[in-house]
Amino acid sequence: MIEAVISLGANLGDARGTIRGAIQALAQTAGICLKAVSGLYGTAPVGGVEQPDFVNAIAIVETALDPQELLGVLQSIELRWHRTRQVRWGPRTLDLDMVTYGALVSDDPALTLPHPRAHERAFVLVPWLEIDPRAQLPGWGAVAHLMDELSHEGVTMLPNP
Repeated sequence: MIEAVISLGANLGDARGTIRGAIQALAQTAGICLKAVSGLYGTAPVGGVEQPDFVNAIAIVETALDPQELLGVLQSIELRWHRTRQVRWGPRTLDLDMVTYGALVSDDPALTLPHPRAHERAFVLVPWLEIDPRAQLPGWGAVAHLMDELSHEGVTMLPNP
């Protein structure tokens, strides 16, 4: 089993419900064992396209799936929530990104690992640090140290309704 870190985000429709549903779908997938899930965080969008704020979370899973199989699972879960990829960094019903897959480092354009912008995204690092204070981003080091370099203003834990 390999530990993988999955980033979840949504900003259209019932974003909180979508994130919870995606977490449940991950937990119900053969070959995936859900180990930890962060709280939900509200974050401002990145990329300049005007859109609603995001709801983000991090899930840590153990998986028997290889990286490409896990990517396929993530994409199929996105499709259940009608994810489309029309506007880069645009609004979305659901976005699932594989942040890490063990210590694997890959520059494959189909699946770059670790996620190429994870080190600069507080909406990934803040919830990850919540559930794993000793988290390490391969090639970058301790997530806690990366957070020292980032502003995490605008990343707010949402109340649990």
